[in-house]
Amino acid sequence: MTQSPPTPLSLTLHQGSRVLEIGFSDGQSFRLPFELLRVYSPSAEVQGHGPGQEVLQSGKRDVQISDVVMVGHYAIQPTFSDGHSSGIFSWTYLHELGSRQQEYWDRYLARLAEAGVDRDAPMAAADGASCGHRH
Repeated sequence: MTQSPPTPLSLTLHQGSRVLEIGFSDGQSFRLPFELLRVYSPSAEVQGHGPGQEVLQSGKRDVQISDVVMVGHYAIQPTFSDGHSSGIFSWTYLHELGSRQQEYWDRYLARLAEAGVDRDAPMAAADGASCGHRH
């Protein structure tokens, strides 16, 4: 018998501490910083269209979530204060981000260091390509 993925039992936005608190049916509960959610948004704008096409995000430390819309019975779609709203976060992805939060955070900081980009540096202006990469 295949076990179904955990589903959320509670979801709370904490604007002051900028975290999404989410409790799952498997008993685990996570506090996911808005910044982590923003820099790992599952949108093509952030992830690109395939491996190696990820767009490094910066300047997101103080990002807020201004709205959250339910997507069916499987995901949420937050709107961030920087205007980003195209990421659809499935319950499975949110559970993975929570259970592997330190690993994702360390990878993000390493990518910033590798690129020589400060975490608080503003994002470079897009050059007109809607998905963020050059042709």
